[in-house]
Amino acid sequence: MSPTTLARLAVGLRLGRAERDYLFELAQKRDPDQLGAEIDDMPPAVQACVATIGAPAYVLDRSWTARAWNAAAERLFVGWLDRPGEPNLLRFIFLEPTARLLICAWEERARRVAAEFRAAYGAHLDDPSLRGLIAELRQQSEEFAQFWMQHGIVGREGGERTFHHPTEGFLRYEQVTFNLASEPDLKLTILVQAPARLLP
Repeated sequence: MSPTTLARLAVGLRLGRAERDYLFELAQKRDPDQLGAEIDDMPPAVQACVATIGAPAYVLDRSWTARAWNAAAERLFVGWLDRPGEPNLLRFIFLEPTARLLICAWEERARRVAAEFRAAYGAHLDDPSLRGLIAELRQQSEEFAQFWMQHGIVGREGGERTFHHPTEGFLRYEQVTFNLASEPDLKLTILVQAPARLLP
């Protein structure tokens, strides 16, 4: 069956989201309703959840644009979440000069971010907005173009994240990322304060 036929079948059978996803998974097809689909409004419960988290926390959509974040994240991410405009993480890391000052070992982190985004992009190869974002970054950032052409692929895993904050100095966190069950294209990231290291 073609994806269009499967979509009609899903509508006719009144399948829920999970059932529809499973139907397309069994048929090894991509759901045409999911290609390029963007979340218009953040679920209020997700926004409320992020706001109540004490550690820096933010939610990214499939283009890695922040859709929700809390006050702690806004204080931490100087030049990204504390400014008006579209808060896209990739544009911040590769096009915003302050990112190189804020993020420790910027080149290593930027290379990994490009590889993480390539892995996530694999599920949305037909999304024109993502192709446009990649083309923009390749044109405007020599480093992104270089890292993208290396074809690195890694999962968005946790681990240590360190920053040189302009007012708070050196900060060290452990990053934890969750996929939201109700919105698979949304990812919640929390930066938990790492314990102080003991000197040898």
